[in-house]
Amino acid sequence: MKNYEWFDAARFGMFIHWGVYSMAARYTWVKSHEKMTDEEYDRYVRHFEPDLFQPKVWASLARRAGMRYVVFTSKHHDGFCMFDSKYTDYKYKQKDLLREVIEAFRAEGMRIGVYYSLPDWHHPGYPHDKRHPQRDIPGVGNAALYREYLHNQVREILTNYGKIDLMWFDGSYPETGYIWDMPRLSAMVRELQEDILISRLPGYEDFSTPEQTIPQQGLFNADGTPQHWEGCQVLHGEWCYIRDKHWKTVPELIQMLVRHTSRGGNLLLNVGPTSRGALDAHTVSLLNGLGDWMEWNGRAIHNCCGAPAEFPEPEGCRYTWNAAKKTLYCHFFCWPDRRIDLPNLAGKVDYAQLLCDGSEILFKENLDGNINGPAVPPVGSLRLALPVSSPENCPVPVIELFMKE
Repeated sequence: MKNYEWFDAARFGMFIHWGVYSMAARYTWVKSHEKMTDEEYDRYVRHFEPDLFQPKVWASLARRAGMRYVVFTSKHHDGFCMFDSKYTDYKYKQKDLLREVIEAFRAEGMRIGVYYSLPDWHHPGYPHDKRHPQRDIPGVGNAALYREYLHNQVREILTNYGKIDLMWFDGSYPETGYIWDMPRLSAMVRELQEDILISRLPGYEDFSTPEQTIPQQGLFNADGTPQHWEGCQVLHGEWCYIRDKHWKTVPELIQMLVRHTSRGGNLLLNVGPTSRGALDAHTVSLLNGLGDWMEWNGRAIHNCCGAPAEFPEPEGCRYTWNAAKKTLYCHFFCWPDRRIDLPNLAGKVDYAQLLCDGSEILFKENLDGNINGPAVPPVGSLRLALPVSSPENCPVPVIELFMKE
């Protein structure tokens, strides 16, 4: 039985894309996009100096933002290792960056995930596929040589860093799938870490991972049971640190988190530290803005999922549902004028309150259509009487509805 309990309860995690590509400050795939040779790319490797690296600060910001797990890039497609691997010199040698990140986030009580790229544009055994920086130069590589390198490094990660809760593989493209030996790789992962969850290893993954998109409905298996899933998203248009960007706003990020939770999924929100190892001021501001909202409204996210189908969402709102507490949360993406009708909830709600301050929300209900007078709720609806204006400094207000036993 997979250990989904922590994963489904968490709902919110921090993705960290960080490597020497952050020096270019253009995009994570800069080596591929600009068809750089190893020699050209080495200027980043030679001058990479993360003197402002403070993973404890990252972890503290993540915890306050309401995140409950981290996924850190131990190696991206460029092949440069952010951990102390004995199988290569192509790594940061002054300290084990992965170890310090794991220790910092673990100290905050957070679950640990490690990202590992299956492709490797630096290793001589990796073929020149259509995404390789030197794709215009024939190069078949040596799949067996690279496969052993990959398996050895994954074994290192799952052996040398204590309990790893999630292994996040990336780059499992169909045309290179023959390289990985996925049956052996997945078997090794589960042998070394019994309770681990695996992401993005086709045929062996434990949950779906839509990227920069949010399903309009929940995801379901062939037998109709809900799928576990995690959407990975960015703060701006790229995964790594870039200088010029169009940022999402705090309200947009809160709505994104609610949309994921309301469809039974997790949000893995990416941050990109600068090449010096610090989070820029705007990223910090956004994380603090999320934290301000989660401080008052976090219980509408953690331990929640999508609402039962019998409760259709009113226009402009999303529901989340805590099944254990039988509590429904209505998140307002726009504030109605004094009232809102919630379909199919008449006779089912014991008490309602504004979550951010715990103040009562009065309501009336139309159980059988016999209420007289103007402006009557539709049959079966619960009508909430709302304040004239939305709560101050609350970008996405939430009303908490305690259901009757």
